[in-house]
Amino acid sequence: MSSTMTDTDIDSDSDADADTDATAVSTDDARQLLIDLVSTPSPSGEERAAAECLVEFFETYDREVWLDAAGNVRAPADDSVLLTSHIDTVPGEIPVEVEPADETDVEAEVAEETGEDVLWGRGSVDATGPLAAMAAAAVHTGVSFVGVVGEETNSRGARHLVADREAPDAVVNGEPSGTTGITLGYRGFLSGTYVATSESGHTSRPEPNAIQHATNWWTRVESAFKQDEYQPVFERVTTKPVAIDGGVTDDGLSVEATLDAQLRVPPALDIETVRETAEAELEYGTVSWAEPIPPVMESPRTEVARAFRAAIRKEDGEPRLLRKTGTSDMNLYAGAWECPMATYGPGNSDLDHAPDERLSLAEFDQSVAVLSRVATTLTGGED
Repeated sequence: MSSTMTDTDIDSDSDADADTDATAVSTDDARQLLIDLVSTPSPSGEERAAAECLVEFFETYDREVWLDAAGNVRAPADDSVLLTSHIDTVPGEIPVEVEPADETDVEAEVAEETGEDVLWGRGSVDATGPLAAMAAAAVHTGVSFVGVVGEETNSRGARHLVADREAPDAVVNGEPSGTTGITLGYRGFLSGTYVATSESGHTSRPEPNAIQHATNWWTRVESAFKQDEYQPVFERVTTKPVAIDGGVTDDGLSVEATLDAQLRVPPALDIETVRETAEAELEYGTVSWAEPIPPVMESPRTEVARAFRAAIRKEDGEPRLLRKTGTSDMNLYAGAWECPMATYGPGNSDLDHAPDERLSLAEFDQSVAVLSRVATTLTGGED
């Protein structure tokens, strides 16, 4: 592998000015990239080996490529569209293997894969499949590509990217949507940590201790955001405690409690309103908030959405417009860049982070074809 460049090697503002020759990527080579990446563990914070695998792939096709200060893989080219997905995965080891679907013990949900090879492994769906498909399509069509780090934790790669370069003309973000799905909306994300301390005392005393204060606050927050169960989840604020810790301090003089919580915010609300509502339920203790990620809802009438609908139909699919109840890096791109965008990628999102994560290689091939058609359309070429 050739040595990589860092941010100091070239002007980081020059992404949109770089030139490259479009080069065909064979189906076998695209699949091999996917398998190589899935076979390279890349949990958040440990993406370097997978990033170098991507760098080697682009260098093979004489593309300019380097790792930036955050660890993102930057391969600038035609900025009519930026194809970008995340390199990191959640933790968890799943043996990497390729098997015919009819020889695996799978449910009816993948019956359509019967007779096609299926790749098993962590990240095959979220989001190494979309990442590899975008890399192949970017080389094939000569458009810009970035593989970002840290999406599964704090989106540090995407945050660095929007601060470090100008907006492209359009963005396609990579997450599993299936070969016919076009994701246009995501809820926002707000996480906070509640902390309380109370005097220690006999457990027979009626006064609430810090642990009770923490659970009482969270119960009030959940009640404040309780909504009609018939309302679509995408349109609701949902609340989730993700960790709680508490007990008597080592010196025996106090009781301490810490509660970590997450709230998902629909596009109809802003983050600040949700934060104020949660803080209004504080009667004891304090809460500190991490930097939020705003919700996003893109129009289905943008040139990106239209290009996807046309490309999916040309690949014999029926387009589906999706709204996701989670959050992605597209939220950050939409908040920073005023350009049309959508999220797309192969894979069944029900298998995100699952112990049986797997991807049909035929679906992967089709997604490369769709992405290549979209990129060709957005660069003004003939499909």
